[in-house]
Amino acid sequence: MFCYNCGCRLSEHDYCTACGANVSVYKKIIYASNKCYNDGLEKASVRDLSGAINSLRQSIKLYKGNIEARNLLGLVYFETGEVVAALSEWVISKNMRPEKNVADDYINMIQNNATRLDTLNTTIKKYNQALQYCYQDSKDLAVIQLKKVLSLNPKFIRAHELLALLYIDIEEWERAERELKKCLDIDKNNTNALRYLKSVEAMLVPDESVKTTPKKKKDEAVRYESGNEVIIQPVNVKEPKNSGAGTLVNIFVGFIIGLAVMYFLVVPSAVSRAKEDAANEAAVISDNLAAETAKVQELQARLESIQSDYDLLEGDLQAVVGEDGTLANIDALLDVASDYIETKDQESTAASLEAIASAVNIDEASESFRGLYNALFNTIGPEIGQGFYNDGISAYQSEDYLSAIQFLTKAFYYDANNIEALYNLGNAYRKNGDNANAKATYEKVIELFPDTERAKRSQQYIDSLSEE
Repeated sequence: MFCYNCGCRLSEHDYCTACGANVSVYKKIIYASNKCYNDGLEKASVRDLSGAINSLRQSIKLYKGNIEARNLLGLVYFETGEVVAALSEWVISKNMRPEKNVADDYINMIQNNATRLDTLNTTIKKYNQALQYCYQDSKDLAVIQLKKVLSLNPKFIRAHELLALLYIDIEEWERAERELKKCLDIDKNNTNALRYLKSVEAMLVPDESVKTTPKKKKDEAVRYESGNEVIIQPVNVKEPKNSGAGTLVNIFVGFIIGLAVMYFLVVPSAVSRAKEDAANEAAVISDNLAAETAKVQELQARLESIQSDYDLLEGDLQAVVGEDGTLANIDALLDVASDYIETKDQESTAASLEAIASAVNIDEASESFRGLYNALFNTIGPEIGQGFYNDGISAYQSEDYLSAIQFLTKAFYYDANNIEALYNLGNAYRKNGDNANAKATYEKVIELFPDTERAKRSQQYIDSLSEE
């Protein structure tokens, strides 16, 4: 453990033996941070990933310089499918400790594998599209999209949870239970999965309140048909005996009556019903065709929207991890700083800084990026600027005003406190006949260095140029 004030190694005392700073509270904070890290490590080893995330975040909250806790937090995020959060932690870790940091290996593992990077990118896009489908109440499309997400990244816990919620919504209890158990296989104590699973298991308990239907009583009469007539005969009542000729006559008469009823009543009704059924079926087919056409148009519009979102996200991803992205620019600046520390080559460092400034808007970069860039620039700027100033004065004295303008502009760019470079730049513009730029440069001398002899002289030149 090292002193936060002077960087000296601390002893068992509550003060720094080198600078005398009180480090008792600082030691307690470091111990608490390490305790939370150890707790997170133990929970991660038994796949309590939710608990590990809470402990590791608390460790970093206590001491943001705990690199081991930050790297482990990135690994836990990656294990739960949260790739963006994992990359964020590793990039921060790399910026805090550029050398001998395992976060380099983790970042390279993702960046150098184009197939894996494309898979992770596709997973994020499909999950966001599934969320959009849920907002639009297109739950069937959301289920399809989430299945694709899980086929690409089976450990994406949030996708498992959302798919389980969709199954719960359509009362597919067994499928919901299956997805929630997959969540718990990845993260043993996931609070959301445990709460959802409790509700699902309650719905899967068989209902024991179903009663058996009582048997029907036996009919107290015998029913049978004779032709088109239904005859009901009480039990234990016998039909009177008829002669054989009477029976044949009755059968023949019943047959004739049945044919007449069928011809005049049944056949027209059946034909009318068949025509009505055909008309209804045609109407249903027409409605289904119109609905399918509308659905195809809607899917086409969604496909175009998805393609547009894909292009936007692809551009955002390239802005972060592409050849000209944020991570590449950070690596380039770190390489420049490392080369300067080793070689002390100011001219090479100046050229590299100019290349970075042309590719990156320094004012819109992160605070740490700007700090490192400005530190390097301010370190080499005065000496580089003095060299350009000497070249510019030589060119001015040789009446090579175009070269003098170029050298003096560079001199003031690298050393903004060099009043002589700015003043002589105005003189070079004036000698070269560029009165507009000469006046602008003199005005800048007056603005940046008021109440100086050069400012007074610049005002005289401005008045002289205005009269001309």
